[in-house]
Amino acid sequence: MPSNIPSPKKKKVVAGASKTAGKTKSPAKKTPSAKKSAAPVAKKSAPALSKGKITAVTGGVKVGSRAPAFSLPNEQGQVVKLSELKGKTIVLFFYPKDDTSGCTKEACSFRDGLQAIRKKGALVLGMSADSVVSHQRFSQKYDLNFPLLSDESKAIIQAYGVWKEKSMYGRKYMGIERTTVVIAKDGTISHVFPKVKVEGHYEEVLAALG
Repeated sequence: MPSNIPSPKKKKVVAGASKTAGKTKSPAKKTPSAKKSAAPVAKKSAPALSKGKITAVTGGVKVGSRAPAFSLPNEQGQVVKLSELKGKTIVLFFYPKDDTSGCTKEACSFRDGLQAIRKKGALVLGMSADSVVSHQRFSQKYDLNFPLLSDESKAIIQAYGVWKEKSMYGRKYMGIERTTVVIAKDGTISHVFPKVKVEGHYEEVLAALG
């Protein structure tokens, strides 16, 4: 070959150009969003209530202890405060439910014997978790002559320790255990009658008042 024929020029190859030339760029993989990639946060659920679980009762009174204070509406909606009854002997009876057989009989026995109790220098108060309206109907129906206090929150009922586990026909439930306490003039408990049997109860309370 004649020496004066120039040799063909070499094309400059840009680094990486030959590998990418003519090839379609593949789409970049999408990075999962933070919401999708993050582990799901476990929601706090309220603890399941086991069937038949009964709340433990705290509180309670005994002879010689100071009577828990209360400020509750009566059947007329008027507030009765223990602090305003200081210096008086109080017969406070707790009963389960307005206008039921045992409770009606008990309330009527205190109604009929109220004068004798007053002669002993004492006054009578009834208390349950029924509403003021329910108390009003109960009082009017049987002409009750003493206040009925409404403790719908059950705070005072529990403070006196009479909100307890009860059983009827094999079914357990929470309710008021029929109880009567006598509060002395100095604000202490002088007598406690737990698990009251209505028959003859008025007479034993009257005897306790001396």
